[in-house]
Amino acid sequence: MSRVGKRPVSIPAGVDVQIKEDQISVKASGGSLHLAQNALVKISNESGTLVFAPANDSRAADAMSGTMRQLVSNMVTGVTQGFEKKLTLVGVGFKAQATGNKLNLAIGFSHPVNIDMPAGITVATPSPTEISIKGADRQRVGQIAAEIRGVRPPEPYKGKGIRYSDEKITIKETKKK
Repeated sequence: MSRVGKRPVSIPAGVDVQIKEDQISVKASGGSLHLAQNALVKISNESGTLVFAPANDSRAADAMSGTMRQLVSNMVTGVTQGFEKKLTLVGVGFKAQATGNKLNLAIGFSHPVNIDMPAGITVATPSPTEISIKGADRQRVGQIAAEIRGVRPPEPYKGKGIRYSDEKITIKETKKK
């Protein structure tokens, strides 16, 4: 059996988990998230902990039990604490400004880049060269961060662009005569 799938997920106080035939719902003060139920995994709520078990002895069911366990664990963490990604702008004149649910980027193009944030995702700019993306859904937070980084990824010669705050860029050496 999957090592990750063997570990139960504890449900903190104030979190409501509902297991139906077709979906799993997690609700708390941070919001509510839904996940489609998989037929290869049996989920049971045993006195405040969720236990995941493969429905049969197939390799796919074993792998899916670990995947479902981690997805539900991320949902519980998301509605209680939330997830955050930080981006940094590197380059002369590069700046970001968050207004409401929009992010305005001035990153060296001839036009400003405006990105709308979907519902459930908040964006903040603590300084003009830092972007903070927060939300309850880990996948959506990571996807939005990747899309913002994809507007101007860091280039390898000077390192200019949008990068994750913990990302290391290896700078290439320029051509020699």
